[in-house]
Amino acid sequence: MLETAISILTDPLAITIYKILAIIFVFAMPMATFLTLFERKWSALIQDRIGPNRANIPLLNNFRGRGSLHIAADGLKSFFKEDFVPQGADRLLFTIAPFFGFAAALANFAIIPFAAPIGDFAFQITDVEPGLLYIFAVTSLGVYGTVLAGASSNNKFALLGGTRASAQMLSYEVFIGISLLGLFMVYETTRISEIVALQNTYWFGDVIPKWGVFTQPVGFIMFFAAMIAETKRAPFDAPEGESELVAGYFLEYSGMRFASFMLAEYVAIVGVSALVTTLFFGGYHVPWLHLWESAPAWLVAILQIGKFASFTFFFCWLQLQIRWTVPKFRFDQTMALGWKKMLPLALANTVVTAFVILIFAQ
Repeated sequence: MLETAISILTDPLAITIYKILAIIFVFAMPMATFLTLFERKWSALIQDRIGPNRANIPLLNNFRGRGSLHIAADGLKSFFKEDFVPQGADRLLFTIAPFFGFAAALANFAIIPFAAPIGDFAFQITDVEPGLLYIFAVTSLGVYGTVLAGASSNNKFALLGGTRASAQMLSYEVFIGISLLGLFMVYETTRISEIVALQNTYWFGDVIPKWGVFTQPVGFIMFFAAMIAETKRAPFDAPEGESELVAGYFLEYSGMRFASFMLAEYVAIVGVSALVTTLFFGGYHVPWLHLWESAPAWLVAILQIGKFASFTFFFCWLQLQIRWTVPKFRFDQTMALGWKKMLPLALANTVVTAFVILIFAQ
């Protein structure tokens, strides 16, 4: 009986489920939930305000926890708020729309390695051959959520927001793909684990790591900008433009469905940061750690997870900083930036990368 239970618990499918639960409930969701408070606190700091600090526990002498209780307050408010469906809306599509963006944001974590394997155990859910192509496929699923939300709400403002969102997201998916073509050519693979491993090699002996940001600096800038536009974060938030669309494609949503849209946005911020860290900043590799040959495997894994998490948090912060620093673009400016600026630059970067590789290969 005990052997049967152990075999079930150690089954590859069970281990995969453990990894999924760990990534969702230990990394992605806690960091995204924390960002909901951190963004408001950071915006208050930039604007010389106090920020959220009113939520308190009366039984504990009005304990406020420096605003941290607002996380629980937001969750309780969303849970108990009326779940409203507008008259004339398509109830089925209106109900399922929020979960497309949420699922797409979480699915990106499936191929991201968090540390080097220890024996047969990999700190990665799956390692498919077309890893980067999987990213393109998954990010495109978020479009369905915005389109369905706008089209099913029976509201002209929501429909206009959904149209804007679909046009913007489909356009910037093109630039995401082209910005990574140089990365394909440099590392000669689309498998994520191999890209991370090749970034652990060095120039000039053991001096400069061959991170993607050094081999493809232009590609990094374009990929990061395109991913921000893909997640509809400011300054690319025209689909959610309060000044002209009231609230955009999720105008008619309330309760937990509205909370799903909001939380999906913050999970996407974490996902973008994790992808940037993985593809352009060596992933989990700690520079020059390989020189410490006697380091125990468990300590190396802790250092690698720490490095990955710290870089991910830094790029989360950078996205929040960009929102409160760069003025919002008009929708026509957003589209012009993509098709008239980023597309030619991405194509030129691809051609230059090909010429450099050809010259050094001879």
